[in-house]
Amino acid sequence: MLLLASCAREHKTVVGVVPKGANHIFWQTVHAGAVKAAQEYGFEVEWNAPTLEIDSSRQIEIVDSMVNRKLAGIVLAPVDKKALVAVVERAAKAGVPVSIFDSGIDTQQRISYVATNNEEGGRMAARRLGEAIGGKGKVAVIGFMPGSASTMEREHGFQDEMRSNFPGVNIVGLQFGMADRAKAMAVTENVLTAHPDLAGLFADNESSSAGAVQALKSRNAKAVRLVAFDASEQLIADMKAGWIDSIVVQNPFKMGYESTKAIGLHLKGEKPPTLIDSGASLVRPEDLDKPDVKELLFPDIQKYLKGAAAAH
Repeated sequence: MLLLASCAREHKTVVGVVPKGANHIFWQTVHAGAVKAAQEYGFEVEWNAPTLEIDSSRQIEIVDSMVNRKLAGIVLAPVDKKALVAVVERAAKAGVPVSIFDSGIDTQQRISYVATNNEEGGRMAARRLGEAIGGKGKVAVIGFMPGSASTMEREHGFQDEMRSNFPGVNIVGLQFGMADRAKAMAVTENVLTAHPDLAGLFADNESSSAGAVQALKSRNAKAVRLVAFDASEQLIADMKAGWIDSIVVQNPFKMGYESTKAIGLHLKGEKPPTLIDSGASLVRPEDLDKPDVKELLFPDIQKYLKGAAAAH
């Protein structure tokens, strides 16, 4: 009986899902979407992430191990668009299909790419911030880390839109929080010290947004308009309290679902879409009661994650 049970377990189809990190609600929501797709396509998810969102070498180890164990497929959000290329190409050579989500990678050896149009997300933030500060004044960007494709696209979109449409706005700096709230808070405080007349901030990911808002609170600098990127319960509470002007919100549930479904389609011999835009929306305090915004901000992830935590 025991032997049969272990054999049955070995014959289960397992797909690895490797985000950049696991701590933020963003990644937990991706996980829930991945589990939903796995249930629909009849396989199990093996969820594994680096402890630090900037740790590309740990992410490479995780993917390497999945390739060595010949998992049925890998769903990956690359920490770095160059560092992960070799291991993704090795997976493809070994016959393990890879679906990429959230952040791009410099190789075509992938069956699908599911992400927010990050450049447009950055432009969305620039349009809102430019408007909020009346089209003039100094603004700064609190970024994620150099080498992360998704956030670099947001930074580029933001800077380009500001320069094109708000010539009276001066971008005085781009500082990196390196996925660390305390560091994001410190670099924001440095910017506020260097530019006491700062009019606005754009923080392009969850940890940078959390650090930036802490810096504004510590300085009581409510007059500085902050456009954040990625929602959490705390960031939404800060927006309600007036510390954050607005938040650009992605759809991590759809991201996890579509990128994992791509592997499901591939395993059935069907061709998944090469590129899926999972969408982004600008949410302001007055939008919080809209049903579609509530669904986006507070999807029922526990429904999918109850049994999944044990499977990690």
